[in-house]
Amino acid sequence: MRILLLGEFSRLHNTLKEGLVALGHEVVLVNNGDGFKNYPADYSIRALFFKSKIGNIFRQVWYRFFKYDLVLLEHGLRFWWIVNRFQQYDVVQFINEKPIQTLALLEYHFLKKILKKNSNCYLLSCGVDKTNLEYMLAKRERYSIMNPYFENPKLTEKEYTFMWEYKTSMHFKIHKLLEKHCKGIIASDLDYVAPLRTHQKFIGLIPNPINTLSKIYTPNRVTGKVIIFLGINSGNYHSKGIRFFEEALKIVQKRWGFKTEIITTRDIPYFEYHQHFKRAHIVLDQVYAFDQGYNALEAMAQGKVVFTGAETEFLNFYQLQEDEVAINALPDIDYLIEKLNFLIHHPEMIATIGKNAAAFIKKNHEFTQIAQQYIRAWNSEK
Repeated sequence: MRILLLGEFSRLHNTLKEGLVALGHEVVLVNNGDGFKNYPADYSIRALFFKSKIGNIFRQVWYRFFKYDLVLLEHGLRFWWIVNRFQQYDVVQFINEKPIQTLALLEYHFLKKILKKNSNCYLLSCGVDKTNLEYMLAKRERYSIMNPYFENPKLTEKEYTFMWEYKTSMHFKIHKLLEKHCKGIIASDLDYVAPLRTHQKFIGLIPNPINTLSKIYTPNRVTGKVIIFLGINSGNYHSKGIRFFEEALKIVQKRWGFKTEIITTRDIPYFEYHQHFKRAHIVLDQVYAFDQGYNALEAMAQGKVVFTGAETEFLNFYQLQEDEVAINALPDIDYLIEKLNFLIHHPEMIATIGKNAAAFIKKNHEFTQIAQQYIRAWNSEK
């Protein structure tokens, strides 16, 4: 099949492409690199001029007066130059409701064009969209990534600004366009399942694909200090609950600094990020989640002990025990300290959990198996 994957979050589409290509399919990937992470693309719509030294000056001045980011416009202009190439694909999949990440009017125009030229289009629920935002705002779950905003709107306002775009009238048109013309909607992890459960076009959950050939498991044995890694993305600092990790690490450093080495980074490219966590025994990922995101899964594949979403719903779905493959991270500093304390003083459990984690990924997230699940889902809706 000829397959077009449009957009990228956290390397999901890149890894799915690797799985599909391994199965003999022809795949074209279009994205903007997902910000500073710089993920690969066959056709890149990454903003270059407005992120250059000169262009960024004009960008900042423009934003001060007109309140929108010219990087979004550049994404759209770069997509406009290539959009006519994307027609008559066997399958087109959008990473979410804003796969191009341009101005809403341009996003609508381009998506309408893609939908018109391709008859088998599918939508991923991955990241924020209109449906799951409304679900979170209704406080239907015991917590969500919206909790920091609910607790302190003024402090977190800047980080959550982009979410309100999903409630605008223009985005409502985008939402209805995709809802009408896409053959099906797929959830990329359990956090996106509940808001879609009653949707007539919901196909189901297909777990994130992980390339287990490139993310090689090595025994996670502790021979000296326990190395703990926290990689911070400033853009989702609050929604990931990073402050809880930072506060917990301060106490860990104070009490058990002689037994631990703590590595903290901020806003570094994907490759550099992975160089750091290769050394780590424990990786701190996110707090406000029921299931694992992409960074957590890649760390688990390599045998790391990851503090991430591993809630009761996740344990029940995969028939696991608490702390068997990952540590469920909660917005509770004392709880995080207790879990870290246990691992620091029982390093043999780090190796055990890491081994379980890698086996779990191989069983449930192996990239060619996940690619086959996508193929079955796409074929079932034709």
